[in-house]
Amino acid sequence: MLKFSSENAKTKRLRLIPSLQRYLASKRKVYSLDLLAGWSCPGAKDCLAKVSMYNGKRQLKDGPNTQFRCFAASLEVVYPPVYNSHKHNFDIVRSMRGWKQCRDIILASMPKNLGILRWHVSGDFFKLAYFQAAIEIADMFPDRLFYAYTKSLPFLQRFDALDLSRGLLRPNFLVTASRGGKYDHLIEPLGIREAKVIFKKRDAGKLPIDHDDSHAATSGGSFNLLLHGVQPAGTPASKALVQLRGEGSYNRG
Repeated sequence: MLKFSSENAKTKRLRLIPSLQRYLASKRKVYSLDLLAGWSCPGAKDCLAKVSMYNGKRQLKDGPNTQFRCFAASLEVVYPPVYNSHKHNFDIVRSMRGWKQCRDIILASMPKNLGILRWHVSGDFFKLAYFQAAIEIADMFPDRLFYAYTKSLPFLQRFDALDLSRGLLRPNFLVTASRGGKYDHLIEPLGIREAKVIFKKRDAGKLPIDHDDSHAATSGGSFNLLLHGVQPAGTPASKALVQLRGEGSYNRG
């Protein structure tokens, strides 16, 4: 069975958004389904980082083009239960053959009180069958909300979408292209909204900054995300993070 993660400090704030209240009726909750960072992210580039086991110890390695480190990978290397849970889910989904098997294991594991699901606080849609299963599940549960950031843009080319410029893959399935990946060249042809990680608040321009997933989980245009998570010492990302914390942390916005 897959392990669904309970709401964190960020996704918990979705409860405060009026338009999302209907998905959380009858004491339903917010969950995420998380996979092994990096290993499940075929489109990752700017944020690529992977945790591997060497001689019984977890070691983190950044990718060749990493500009800022994936915060989920940073958590995996520090906290064994996080790594184990993400790897557990990744191994199960990776072993599934075809979208029906993927769908069935997700359905069998899905909490009955799930009202909103963020696909992947850690990880991404790493194979087509898994992505199709996610779409099928959204179609099966029109009274639940599903949303995701993704760099696996080639998969989106294979399915009809309601309005990707507003993030609408389905009425209850929101997707946002995560800029900084191998397939950024598909963002414009797809006409999909995007989220870009910025190092300074003044770099936001005219686009809003999403501090609490309120933009990701609702329909609308592109937006920014502030750099967050542990960054390698001495890098531009590390220096930018110190400055951001001085201005008010990512969570406080």
